[in-house]
Amino acid sequence: MNELKIKRIYLPYNEDDGFRILIDRLWPRGISKVNAFINEHCKYIAPSTEIRKAFGHKEEEYKTFAENYRNELANNKDAMPFVEHCRELLEDDNVTLLYGAKSETCNHAIILRDWIMSKLE
Repeated sequence: MNELKIKRIYLPYNEDDGFRILIDRLWPRGISKVNAFINEHCKYIAPSTEIRKAFGHKEEEYKTFAENYRNELANNKDAMPFVEHCRELLEDDNVTLLYGAKSETCNHAIILRDWIMSKLE
């Protein structure tokens, strides 16, 4: 199997990214749709506005946010089809989940990647 990666959308495109999926509900500021090198925009897999705003990208709220987001994923009817979609894509190439958050250590992409990996095992 190829690699499931995460990457800030603001970082340059790399061929090693493989299939690129934007996983934010909102389109990232300052990114041109023409130059984004995005294969898909999957808004439905992003955290709800409610838990995203409660989190506010505050590191001290990350644990609660992660728990809430995993609960949302468990109850999201589109989440398991997304996992299967990723599984199929990974058979052919790397898959990179793109996010816009500033923090590379405290964001929903980490939670989503780890959750997907747990389902692929």
